[in-house]
Amino acid sequence: MLREKHKWKPHKCESTDAEHRGGATRSSDEGSVMELERRGSIVQLGLEKTTGNGRIGLKQAKPFSISKLQVWEAYKRVKANKGAAGVDGQTIELFDSDLTNNLYKLWNRLSSGSYFPPPVMRVEIPKGDGRMRPLGIPTVADRIAQMVVKQSLEPELEQHFLPCSYGYRPGKSALDAVGRARKCCWKRDWVLDLDIKRFFDNINHELMMKAVRAHTKEMWILLYVKRWLKAPVKMLDETLVFPEKGTPQGGVVSPLLANLFLHYAFDKWLSREYSDVPFERYADDAVCHCTTLAQAERLKSDLEARMKEVGLELHPEKTKIVYCKDDDRQGEYPQVSFDFLGYTFRARRSKNRWGKHFINFTPAISNKAAKAIRQKSRDWNWSLRSDKDLEDLAYMFNSTIRGWINYYGRYYKSALYPTLRCLDRRLVMWATRKYKRLRNHRRRATHWLDRIARKQPYLFAHWRLLYAMAGR
Repeated sequence: MLREKHKWKPHKCESTDAEHRGGATRSSDEGSVMELERRGSIVQLGLEKTTGNGRIGLKQAKPFSISKLQVWEAYKRVKANKGAAGVDGQTIELFDSDLTNNLYKLWNRLSSGSYFPPPVMRVEIPKGDGRMRPLGIPTVADRIAQMVVKQSLEPELEQHFLPCSYGYRPGKSALDAVGRARKCCWKRDWVLDLDIKRFFDNINHELMMKAVRAHTKEMWILLYVKRWLKAPVKMLDETLVFPEKGTPQGGVVSPLLANLFLHYAFDKWLSREYSDVPFERYADDAVCHCTTLAQAERLKSDLEARMKEVGLELHPEKTKIVYCKDDDRQGEYPQVSFDFLGYTFRARRSKNRWGKHFINFTPAISNKAAKAIRQKSRDWNWSLRSDKDLEDLAYMFNSTIRGWINYYGRYYKSALYPTLRCLDRRLVMWATRKYKRLRNHRRRATHWLDRIARKQPYLFAHWRLLYAMAGR
């Protein structure tokens, strides 16, 4: 493919000349995004993006049909999501310091087929059970590149994903999955609570690419998905590992690929083989609702075989069969509760619309989630913020507290109250440090805080729940 002659000076940024494997060439002496705005045009696609600096004319002279607008939209999504730096140490702020050149070079490489993902940086974060969860952090530029692919592929996949899949999908949430599971538990006596062992680490690359090919003929999408699957991982000891299976958690495109893999490995298989068994799946966490113990046991056995077929394994300890015990289901079985998406489902005392109490199988915040909230509140170091006023603390922490209430307060809200009161205990400790008259007088500080909470119940997000609405 011959390049057209340009009427502007060579681009002065770092050269990005490279050949695509098919032979097409791309060059950095085309104008930058902003230079194209000012200096002229080549073959136009008929699309323009207006920015504060002018208009970005979209040009096309590359083997792959990736427009600058696609890269620009992907960049905006990545910037909004924030995130840590990758192996190159480049933050969003550093990327923005030379935004025009950085976006141009990325578009140039993507559209010519010469983009190769840099290594993914391996980090570990603590899990609720005390173990560590591995994450792979891509560079900012690589996150933008992955977002370009995601935004192109996702609309096609969404047409095929089943309604029972909730994880990382537009218009669906974890609370939607919890709500549907709640209703299904009332109708079915048995639950098969599933956990796929090290799912993201064991995705079969060949099966993954087969699934992607079933939904797109765009060669650039296939090319870059394959390269991301094979991208090296920089381990904690600085060594590079070249994976033969799996996709790193932490990548932009990884959740979409994981959903696609399980769409074929789990969702469609279950809908075909057990069409009368409803289920909810959020990423690799799923629950299936069975009518009898025999059906649950048979499904568990068949799923173990199915997972083996696709290179996966059910976690032998975390996968269990649960009896949904309540007033109408009084059987005695060893497992009568399960955790799903931060909620524990078990028998609880509830009140119906007529005020009568009964035992209901329903979700409430799990002990693990409550423990995580308490730990997070400790990490805020309230007692060391004696230079702040109550209004300052409310401004700093209300958005997080409100998020907890909105999520864990959706079902069986009263179970959340003890955890929220822990926040008040932290505030009492803060008050004893800030005010001399309250120092060494925790009871006096508690009364002082209680008076303020009653006068200003909307100051802290949880006060509205504990004081204004609960009538304390």
